[in-house]
Amino acid sequence: MKKSQLIILQKIVFLSLLLLCVFKVHANSKQEQRILVLGDSISAGYGLPANTGWVNLLDQYLTKEKYTFSMLNASISGETSAGGKSRIKKLILDFKPTVVVVELGANDALRGFPLKASKENLLDIINICKANKAQVLLLGMKIPSNYGAEYTNQFSKMFVDVSKSTQSTLVPFFLEGIATNRQLFQDDGIHPNLEAQPILLQTMLPSLVKILK
Repeated sequence: MKKSQLIILQKIVFLSLLLLCVFKVHANSKQEQRILVLGDSISAGYGLPANTGWVNLLDQYLTKEKYTFSMLNASISGETSAGGKSRIKKLILDFKPTVVVVELGANDALRGFPLKASKENLLDIINICKANKAQVLLLGMKIPSNYGAEYTNQFSKMFVDVSKSTQSTLVPFFLEGIATNRQLFQDDGIHPNLEAQPILLQTMLPSLVKILK
């Protein structure tokens, strides 16, 4: 083989390897995101028509934006942080999420549970997720002032403390855009109605998109 032919062959091999590397990087960037939502009635769509809750809207948004993903909504009406903790290991084992959205704690407050226990449960949930290489988005909540100033303040602070301790992304108050508008709640005054769902989505979406990217 002539020297000139050998040089041309070497260039072809080099370019082929370069293209293969580029293809692999592109393929890795398109790996499927597996999103697990672990929440209570707000994420389970309590009192709403089927498939109209904010989690369903998130599914539709990600599909429209051509994200490669699958989603599991493991939210249960009435769920507490303790209930979420009891289920998270099996959910991770079965679904193997890359991202977990945690929306729990409100029912703990409604039932007057000690905040120390709730905080420990949330810490355990997130630490289990991170130990299994899943990133976490924590959706914080607040409660009305009639629970007492100290309990109310400590409840809000709990989410901040958990987020800092676990280095997790936090949405400080998931109901931020609807909390003061009675028209965006169902007749019980607790659960967001159909009109509130897009607002809930927009409240958490920027933080989730950052994680997905």
